[in-house]
Amino acid sequence: MKYFIGNWKMFGVPKSINILKKINSFTAKDKIRNKYRIIITPPYTLLESFAKKFKSKKVLIGSQNCYHKDLFSSNTSAISPFMIRSVGVKYTLIGHSDNRAEGDSDDMLRDKVKYALKNNLKVIFCIGENKFQKKNNQTFKVLKNQLNNALEKKINHNNIIIAYEPIWSIGTGRIPNHNELLKTIIYIKDILRKIFKKTPAVLYGGSVDANNVDMLSQIKELDGFLIGGASKSSKKFIDIIKNYYR
Repeated sequence: MKYFIGNWKMFGVPKSINILKKINSFTAKDKIRNKYRIIITPPYTLLESFAKKFKSKKVLIGSQNCYHKDLFSSNTSAISPFMIRSVGVKYTLIGHSDNRAEGDSDDMLRDKVKYALKNNLKVIFCIGENKFQKKNNQTFKVLKNQLNNALEKKINHNNIIIAYEPIWSIGTGRIPNHNELLKTIIYIKDILRKIFKKTPAVLYGGSVDANNVDMLSQIKELDGFLIGGASKSSKKFIDIIKNYYR
């Protein structure tokens, strides 16, 4: 199973559901639709309406984040995993570089993962190094720490997806070369085996588009993609899927 996950970030209004309708219409006609899974993570304001509309469709809905406490609390603007699951959402991103930059610590991320899983959300856990860390050959060290500090051995690895997003690549149009990315994905899977004994799905994210997905498709160790800007257009998103399988 390959994953094509769209992260809308701060994009989308109610009428943006038309994007999902077009994607769903494509998958309904696609003969190989059972080979992949589509998840879209719109902003909080659209979660409930989108989840209800696509409850029985091919397109699944995820949250872009969740709070590190369970149920309810007195934290203004916070949204807990319990609240997200209560509106029919099945997935959540955790650990995106945007949220790490805003203060998500390892302890917070560990709690987010724990409470998300407790509330039957599947977790898409994001990891990645920045430009400085890459330049100083710290990529593997950073990724190892991010995984070990947030993922506990006792959690169910079947409910975890890892998304490798090199921060230096996001929004730049630059992606790692074939050998570099292959070595990194193999390393990530080796670390995951040490944690879980088995390997959750590992995706790549960072300037993925219809032009470079053909090269990325040659890396068989990849289990899919976390897609940013291109996921805001039904045509661009669909073209990524088509080009991957052509």
